Amino acid sequence: MSAQIKVLLAEDQSMVREALAALLGLEPDIEVVAQVARGDEVLAAAREHGPDVALLDIEMPGMTGIEAAAQLTGRLPGVKVVVLTTFGRPGYLRTAMESGAHAFLVKDAPAAQLAEAVRKVLAGERVIDPTLAAAALAEGANPLTDREREILRAAADGSTNAELAAALHLSQGTVRNYLSTAIQKLAVRNRAEAVRIAREKGWL
Repeated sequence: MSAQIKVLLAEDQSMVREALAALLGLEPDIEVVAQVARGDEVLAAAREHGPDVALLDIEMPGMTGIEAAAQLTGRLPGVKVVVLTTFGRPGYLRTAMESGAHAFLVKDAPAAQLAEAVRKVLAGERVIDPTLAAAALAEGANPLTDREREILRAAADGSTNAELAAALHLSQGTVRNYLSTAIQKLAVRNRAEAVRIAREKGWL
């Protein structure tokens, strides 16, 4: 019998996590060696349990799955990363791949498809949900710069320009210019709409 594929599972909803673990555990060649509920627990768990593949949900407390993917890629490049999402947002696909993910699948994919994706990424292949891939191509690239994204993320809680400037160590004029440019690029009327649109497209 070939060696077991060791999997780390990161998902904040316990019922979903346990269901995924149970389904993957039915596969004869896959063993779930660790489960975590927070993105900021992924790296420590990976170091402790030495998985071959990490399955990461996008929306988690502490750190997003995409941020955890980037951290894993930087610190433990031997671990293959599969990003799972309930949100079919095209921008997430591009960001996940830029963060080092080897596969991007929706969470409601059949268990057999998920297991096959685990085997394929371990063999060096990339696996991308075809519907999301088509949507990402149709959507085009994220028009926002890293700084514009940073400022929009910070502005999401309703902070004033003065508060944003202080938090980001920028002048108020600079903050205003970045927000204005982002609003123009997204063809919206104000920063709240800019944040909403950018989030819906997976660009933040």
